[in-house]
Amino acid sequence: MEALPKILKNLNIPQLNEVQEAALNVTEQKDFVLLAPTGSGKTLGFLLPLLKRLSTTEAGVQALVLVPTRELALQIEQVLRQMGTGFKVNCCYGGHSTYQEKKNLAHAPAVLIGTPGRVLYHLQNENLDPSFIKTLVLDEFDKSLEMGFQEEMAAILGQLPQVERRFLTSATNLKEMPAFTGIKNPTVLDFLQEESMAPDLQLKVVQIEAGDKLNTLFKLLCAIGPKTTLVFCNLREAVEKVSEYLKEKGMSSSIFHGGLEQPDRERAIMKFRNGTNYLLISTDLAARGLDIPEIEAVVHFQLPDAATFTHRNGRTARMKAQGSSYLLLHPEEKPAYLPTLPKPEKLPAKAQLPAPSPWETLYLSAGKKDKVSKGDIAGLLMQKGGLEKSEVGLIEIQDSASFAAVHRSKINKTVQLLRQEKLKGKKVKVEQAN
Repeated sequence: MEALPKILKNLNIPQLNEVQEAALNVTEQKDFVLLAPTGSGKTLGFLLPLLKRLSTTEAGVQALVLVPTRELALQIEQVLRQMGTGFKVNCCYGGHSTYQEKKNLAHAPAVLIGTPGRVLYHLQNENLDPSFIKTLVLDEFDKSLEMGFQEEMAAILGQLPQVERRFLTSATNLKEMPAFTGIKNPTVLDFLQEESMAPDLQLKVVQIEAGDKLNTLFKLLCAIGPKTTLVFCNLREAVEKVSEYLKEKGMSSSIFHGGLEQPDRERAIMKFRNGTNYLLISTDLAARGLDIPEIEAVVHFQLPDAATFTHRNGRTARMKAQGSSYLLLHPEEKPAYLPTLPKPEKLPAKAQLPAPSPWETLYLSAGKKDKVSKGDIAGLLMQKGGLEKSEVGLIEIQDSASFAAVHRSKINKTVQLLRQEKLKGKKVKVEQAN
């Protein structure tokens, strides 16, 4: 693949891992099923062979990627853009403007990424012409089935007459392949049991003190300190309760669950990713399909089933990095799927709040539709906002807004300096993001 060195450079990746190498080398004509743990690089594993099939002369959508969550759709779109291939890419998902998506589809992207319900909507309303789609990707397929998208996926696949090659990825082994996928005799790449894929994960037990689970969690998070940490709960109500309790104790966090509006979900993940918040409290919606690198610790505030336990732990110790997984257990409690448990950790007698993050998030009212780039925003912040390069962190650009991590000590001054400034000739609103 001639463009590979440039793609790797754009992604800041020194070389492909074994999952990605194997996927890239599958015979061109064959369907393939990629089975690999969370965090093993499956996204690039299917994007590289997909790119080999794109043509610069075709006018319509050539490849369709179906995913179970909005966040995963946005993540894949971001990776494809970062690869710098020159091919147009769009994504569509619930909670996003159908009008804007219809406008995007009027000038068809080469690659469309979407959740099943929204892709089916565009097919049914004839906003999407399926006749050019020759490559189909079913990413996190097991999660899509688990979330109940089988009917929508079957309806979509029934309207794709020209598909020549199918890719399917999964983080768990599929007992049988549903007939509606159209996948027959595929090449199966199974990395689920590979030792080289095994995470460097330390399992730790924390006993709940005096029956007070919330206070035990608070003391544990203080002991973990300023490290990126994901706290998993089984229910939305528990997420809200934990967040409120920690807020009362002076500990800030982002929350993430399916009951939030889409902009709130995106902002929570973005603030966690850019370092504004070290702590994300979530349901199992965050267990898979999110681009949140370098999570140092996972805390199981409530215990899940065995499969979900594995997926939660897969959020840390990714790509050969180290990570810790903490279980909050009552003294006599023992999960059936863990035959042996490590000796309980001792927490400090007195909890001390970790130092706040050095970052805050800045909001700018201009985005992709205004043709704004990360370079434009970085230039504005440094040339007009009085910031040094080291005081500007992660920049993320959405359809009609952009966000930048800015050093906490400088954000108020930067907001003042940029009040009357323009970006790409247009006056923009600049403020600290809520």
